[in-house]
Amino acid sequence: MGGGDISHSFIWWIVEEQASTTERVYQDRQYQIDAAIVRIMKMRKTLSHNLLVSEVYNQLKFPVKPADLKKRIESLIDRDYMERDKENPNQYNYVA
Repeated sequence: MGGGDISHSFIWWIVEEQASTTERVYQDRQYQIDAAIVRIMKMRKTLSHNLLVSEVYNQLKFPVKPADLKKRIESLIDRDYMERDKENPNQYNYVA
């Protein structure tokens, strides 16, 4: 009984640790995506959605799903780092 309990506990600990690591990596990547978007927008001031997406993909060293990138852009708009252009909703403006 004793040996089985230890290995079961150890396996449970490994599973928990992997889940924790995965969550930390996900959070870290969100920050990296945000930083890349802000860096690009700060330099360019105004950029179309397609060009912004292309530049973000070129800067990042890991793959990003389009839906995740869209969420990060929306988050930055909500936090007033950037805004949609009033005349062209497919274009973003950096908010200084």
